This record gives sequence, C-alpha cells and structure tokens, in this order.
Amino acid sequence: MLNTVYRLVAPRRIEIAFTDIDLFGEDVIVRPTHLSVCNADQRYFQGTRDPEVLAKKLPMALIHEGIGEVICDPTNTFKPGDSVVMIPNTPVESDEFIAENYLRSSKFRASGYDGFLQEFVAIKPDRLVSLPDDINKYVASFTEIVSVSVHAISRFERFSHARRDKIGVWGDGNLGFITSLFLKTMFPDSEVYVFGIDEEKLNYFSFADKCYVTTKIPKDLELDHAFECVGGNGSQIAINQIIDYIKPEGTISILGVSEYPVPINTRMVLEKGLRIFGSSRSGREDFVKTVELYKSHPEIVEYLESLVGFKKEVRNVADISIAFEEDIKKAFGKTIMKWVK
Repeated sequence: MLNTVYRLVAPRRIEIAFTDIDLFGEDVIVRPTHLSVCNADQRYFQGTRDPEVLAKKLPMALIHEGIGEVICDPTNTFKPGDSVVMIPNTPVESDEFIAENYLRSSKFRASGYDGFLQEFVAIKPDRLVSLPDDINKYVASFTEIVSVSVHAISRFERFSHARRDKIGVWGDGNLGFITSLFLKTMFPDSEVYVFGIDEEKLNYFSFADKCYVTTKIPKDLELDHAFECVGGNGSQIAINQIIDYIKPEGTISILGVSEYPVPINTRMVLEKGLRIFGSSRSGREDFVKTVELYKSHPEIVEYLESLVGFKKEVRNVADISIAFEEDIKKAFGKTIMKWVK
C-alpha cells in the first residue's frame, strides 16, 4: 500500500515523500488522527538544533506524540477502528537492568527516524496501547509527554526515601503542570508545591497545595524532594534553588532538557547528601500505567484539558506549517493537529 509521509527536509520546509507499506507483514497499520506538537519538534522545524545534528537527522517526519485508529492488524491483537496511543520508542533489544528508553540501540520516532506525521503508520503491536472509547482525543494525543512524567515519578518512588510530606516542582510550563498533577494524584497525602516565573500560568495549577513565584519563595521553606521541569537556560537557576530549599538526603529529579552543560552547587549536594537522577522518554509500561491512571482517575483528563491550546485541522503541507507557526506563538498548552480526510 502506498503511504504519504510528510518529511521536514530543511528548517520550515516540509515535503511529501511516498513509501510502501506491507499489509501482510507483522505490523499494525494505524491512521493517525490527533498529533501533538512537542518543543523537540519545534527545535527541528525552526532549525535551532546544531547544524550537524540537522544534517544527520533530516529529512525526517516529525511528531512523536499522537494517537490513531487501527486500519488493519495481521496479528489480530487489535480490531479495525480501535483507538490507540502510539509509542515512539522502538527498542531492538532488551536488557536485564536497562529500561528500553535508555538503551542506546533503541530508535525513537521523530529523532533520526520517521515520526507520526504520515498518512498511515506501520507499527509493531507492542508499540500500541488501547485507549478508552470515551476519552478526550485531544488530551490523549499528548499521552507521550504525560508518560514521561509518570516514568519519572515511578523512578522517584524507587529512589527516594519515604518521607514525602512536601514535594516541590520547578516549572510552570506543560511538563511542570503534568508532573505536579500526577504527583498529587499518585501521592495524595503529600503536599505539592509549584514554583514558576509567571503568575498567570501558575493560576492553572489549581490542584497544587501552594504556588510560588521563584523570586518570592519564603526563606524558611523546606522540601523533602523536588522535580526540575524547567530546562533550557533556566535549568541552572532552578536546580540551584532546589538545592537551597531541599532537606538533607532529599531526592532531585531532573526532567528539563538543556542544550548546554549546567553548572550546579556540588558543594551543597555533598553537604546535604542529595540524590540527583535524570529521566528521559518512556517505555511501554509507562504508557500502560498512564492509560490506567486516566481510567481510575478521570479527573486527571479534565485537568489536562487545560493544556489543549491551538487546535488545527490539517489536510496538507500548508495546514501543517500553519500549525507549527501558530505553536511558536503559544505561551502555554499544546498545539494539536487533527487529520481531516
């Protein structure tokens, strides 16, 4: 079957390519329906990645956050019409100690490997997770970034000590919103404090116990553990603030992506005996757990609806480009493309 792939060939230039899909192989054929634009997609689209990286990875179809409808499944794992979330991480081996999303051999869609910006996606059945029929599909479209937070929180549960009275989250963007929401859901007895730079954005965090602008944090505030969800140029300030306010032997989870090395106050890390760990991407078990949380805590989906920002129906390259350009202007939330066929 002939498939249309929308590949970024140069910054802000998307072109159509055609590939052939085997209908009788071992892959499930999924038609993407709702695709969410990530900051990583934008860095490729705008060409802000290192020129050597762009030269190595382009041309490439963008988007690693998305859901779709099953068209056919030779393995009979899914039925035609099933709504599924697609997992971008694609392992080619397994390891007893290293999770699939940390194996250097794993492929990741929209990072040197065609993403979901295609008419149809051929994908292994274990890279799909069924969605509830009644779920808000715009929210479900960014399940991938939600699963990243769930993954980090699951690791935090393993690494941190059991005193979790007060947990801080630095970051008033999408990742900070999702992480603090799921912390409050998964640790209902803990107080979750959110720290950001934009009071207007912090107003969205109605589920948090307290919100602080980072220039107005009480000097006597202490936290048991903390999550850094800032990234970029703000990573240094955020991590060092966390080191200042966290109690001895606390755990710091780093999720924010920075293109450059970040200097931190290692003297206080040593003096306080802090544990710092990083988390990146997610695997199948994180997607399964995320969907289970959607089902068991429907209020999560209602809160996540606050992140649905610009919605764009797309039919062609011009529509896709408009969605990316509009996404650049957003201050908060996610841009969602809905395929219209």
